[in-house]
Amino acid sequence: MLVHLHVRNFAVVRQLDVDLHNGMTAITGETGAGKSIALDALGLCLGDRAEGDMIRPETDKAEVIASFQLAAGSPATLWLSAQELADDDDPEHCVLRRVITREGRSKAWINGCPVNLAQLKQLAPLLVNIHGQHEHQLLTKPEHQLELLDTYARHHDLLEEVSGCYQTWYQLRKQQKLAQQQQEERQARAQLIRYQVEELDQFALKEGEYQELEQQHKRLSNSSVLQEDSQFALNALYEGEHNNAYSLVQVALNRLEQQLENDPALEPAVKMLNDASVQIEEAARELRHYSDAIELDDEALAQAEKRVTQAVQLARKHQLEPAGLPEVHRQLRAELTELDEAEAALANSDEEVQAAAQSYRHAAARLSAQRSAAAHELSEQITRSMQALNMPHGRFVIAVEHQANAPATRQGTDQIQFQVTTNPGQPLQALAKVASGGELSRISLAIQVITAAQMTTPTLMFDEVDVGVSGATAATVGKLLRQLGKHNQVICVTHLPQVAAMAHQQLRVDKTTDGAHTETHMTQLDDEHRVIELARLLGGDQITDTTKANAKELLATAC
Repeated sequence: MLVHLHVRNFAVVRQLDVDLHNGMTAITGETGAGKSIALDALGLCLGDRAEGDMIRPETDKAEVIASFQLAAGSPATLWLSAQELADDDDPEHCVLRRVITREGRSKAWINGCPVNLAQLKQLAPLLVNIHGQHEHQLLTKPEHQLELLDTYARHHDLLEEVSGCYQTWYQLRKQQKLAQQQQEERQARAQLIRYQVEELDQFALKEGEYQELEQQHKRLSNSSVLQEDSQFALNALYEGEHNNAYSLVQVALNRLEQQLENDPALEPAVKMLNDASVQIEEAARELRHYSDAIELDDEALAQAEKRVTQAVQLARKHQLEPAGLPEVHRQLRAELTELDEAEAALANSDEEVQAAAQSYRHAAARLSAQRSAAAHELSEQITRSMQALNMPHGRFVIAVEHQANAPATRQGTDQIQFQVTTNPGQPLQALAKVASGGELSRISLAIQVITAAQMTTPTLMFDEVDVGVSGATAATVGKLLRQLGKHNQVICVTHLPQVAAMAHQQLRVDKTTDGAHTETHMTQLDDEHRVIELARLLGGDQITDTTKANAKELLATAC
């Protein structure tokens, strides 16, 4: 619950510090005193839009600090823990702080940690639920009616399931539609690639094969020259009849070996000539084998030349080097596989879409059944509250129309309509067509009180929701709010003494001015001052013994 509110330089507030308690708190004051200022400031602290004109004149910034005491294991406590924003020393305590500047910039903190507005807005509904004085204007809107019913039914998990099924179905239909739109283009692409893959399959060039083909073609086309030159080298080195290299080295070697005795310094040269002789002999052997192996094969040359030419032509088609054909072959095969799989997926997509549609429809039907049950229960409660609120013949019905094949939405397929009759013999009609402004306000109040009782939010605020109510009806409103205060902290801005008297505690708002500056103050009233304030609400500025007596009687009735 909200235990303390600190406001500084906000609108007409210079500084305000308010302690709040369990049960029902009434905030009263004269018209124009700023009774709703605390609620407005709290709304800012909970993430409402910040504007420069919210700041008190002649100051640079405004500050609002709200302190809450949380229950162990409450949604707010769990959220703070999950966000790592809990107070380590007191995890069941939460302090929100918001500062805004005249330029409209703002900063926010949770338990001293800087946060963004999105985080404030996530936490806000777990701490406080604010019901505004104009909320009855929303009551005729179908989307608001649906939200109220779902809030009462408390089937959040089922709503999430329906929304998830809808998202799955929507995405599958979207993918199917896109695939269908792309089908013609995809089929044309597949036809081209299939032809290219078949052509490359027939050619079947292996990795590294083109380099080997090039080398083979070069060797075969130069076989005559290679044989001629290798034979010439063989003769020059070893097999020539006159002055071949081997014979010359042997002659030189023999003569130098004979001189070793005269000068051992010739030993290195002799060794090298020996090695040279062996190398020449081995080179000659290799050349002989090479020369013998050379074939003048015109057919092999023609085949090699043909394959190289085909490789070059195919490579030119794909705009790459011939050596890259195996890689592009692999890529085209993979793309063709993907295209074929896409066609197969499209053929099977109808089954997937139908399955998703069926899952959605089943979930939507279960949601509708729960809504119908909650609608019946809520209708009876609102009817009883209407009759207690000076509409003795009032009857309220929430009609839930479910059509299995209705257009799908994230909220299901139900059409919700609040229907009412306030006079005997009148048929039920749509709320907007039947209820007057005062009746609509009372019906709205009844709905707000009943649905608020279903909420896990610990603090409920009502901003003059009793507008248009008076007399015995006002007393009933006060009783409803006081009853609600048994389970929730209720803070109610009111102008009705019958409502204020039902509160467990009361705050009075006053506005003062010195002619140059205006300030709003909020005061906690003791029993004596409560009597005076209630007497003022009952009789206006003239507080008499009679109005005081009536005020004491109202307070006694509340106890």
